This record gives sequence, structure tokens and C-alpha cells, in this order.
Amino acid sequence: MSMVPVYGLDGLEKSKITLPKIFSLPYRPDVIHRVYVAMWTHKLQPKGRDPMAGERTSAQSWQTGHGVARVPRVKGERYSRAGMAAGVAGVVKGRVAHPPKAEKRIYKRVNKKERLLALASAIAATSLKKVVEERGHRVQNVPSFPFIVSSEFENVTKVKDIVNAFKLWGIEEELERIKEGIKRRSGKAERRGRTKRVPVGPLIVTSSPSNSLKKIAENIPGVNVTDVNSLSVLDLVPGGHPVRFVIWIEDAIKCLDERFKGVIL
Repeated sequence: MSMVPVYGLDGLEKSKITLPKIFSLPYRPDVIHRVYVAMWTHKLQPKGRDPMAGERTSAQSWQTGHGVARVPRVKGERYSRAGMAAGVAGVVKGRVAHPPKAEKRIYKRVNKKERLLALASAIAATSLKKVVEERGHRVQNVPSFPFIVSSEFENVTKVKDIVNAFKLWGIEEELERIKEGIKRRSGKAERRGRTKRVPVGPLIVTSSPSNSLKKIAENIPGVNVTDVNSLSVLDLVPGGHPVRFVIWIEDAIKCLDERFKGVIL
């Protein structure tokens, strides 16, 4: 495998590292998309309607001879609901024609080997600059792909230091893209707490979940942090669109061969 530079917080090349075998795998967008859709369904909650919803009514049809449609109508007179159609679909306050049912199967399964192949292919695709740019990331000034930084990055304690490092690594345009793309929402979305939409930015992959980098880095809009053992297709291809710009920690790269040993390679 080829040697790839490792960059420090000062933006300069610190050393070189041999890429794991996983980065030599072919790019398979078809497998990645299939696995993404299957894994995305695992977060969905079953939803259904009360079978009697819209049918708790005394409505009966007037039958023929009244010059009106023969739909069931609410009994009574001299009050607002009397004589109105009810208990059928397509009328005001009627039932839903084909409501969602709680027993519907929304959980899609996927073979273990296929899931690992999709994950491995997505990881390999992070080394393809053209594929990353097609997603919309502005990474023209990033010096190398896959982009690997030294392990000292995990010890950063201030957001200011992370932003400065991003600028030295050529990721400043990507931060500007995220800032320009933040959109305030109104109406029902805002009422439900989804007050704004933030574009997807870089993903930082660390060697372990125990460091404090996640709490610090995720204060930057669009940036997410995950450890290499928790990495999934959902992290690498959010929305099902391959593939996200990834910042690899040097120690995380060394863990990849161990994770996929004897499975794909």
C-alpha cells in the first residue's frame, strides 16, 4: 500500500503512514446505498391508527328519496353536526381511507457480510477526492486523501484550537459552506424543536470513545465525532449520498486492519 502523510496541528507534515489494505477495496455505491437504507429503518418507530378512529358515530344512511347522497349521516337535528356525513373516508371528520398500520414491517434486514462490505467500501471511498467533492464538500485545498492527522489532535481542549487547525489544513472553505447553509425553520418544524437545518460537515474518526474531543468539536456546526469501532455506514453516507469528508486520527487508521481482519480483506 502507498504511504500517506500525517499532518500536525501546525498544518505541517509530521510523518508518513502506510495505508491499511481496506483502502484498496473498490468503490461500491450500490452496496453502500442498499445497506444504508436497511440500517436507516432500524431507527424507525412503528406507527398505526386506532382501528375504530373516525367510526365512533351514530351515522346512518337516509337511503333514497331525499335528494342527497346515500352516505351515512349523523342522527339528530338542530345542532351543527346533525345531518353531516360521517364514518366513511373522504368526508369532513371521517375516517382515513388507508391508515398506517402498526403491524407493517418497516425493519429491513441485511446480511452481516454485505453490511461489512458496504462499510469497508465507504471507508475506502474517503480516499477518493472526486467522490467527496461530488457530495458537495469544499475540499479543494485539503492536501491529501485520505486526510490523516496526528494523535495529538485528540488532546485539544478548545474549540478555537480546532478551528485554527482546520484553517491550516485547508478546511476553511468547508466551514464557510456550512455557515452559509444554516437555515432557520418556521412553522410546524420550529414548534417541534427542529428550529434550524445545518449542512453536514467533516466527520472526525478517533481511536477510542473515551477522549473529550467529541464534546468540544461538536460545538462547531456540521462537525461530528465518532470512534473507529462505532463507525457505521450511517456516519459515512448521511442521507444515503456517498461519501462524507473524513478526518482520520492516526491511531484510528491503525485500528482499521484489526477491525476488519478475516472478514473482508
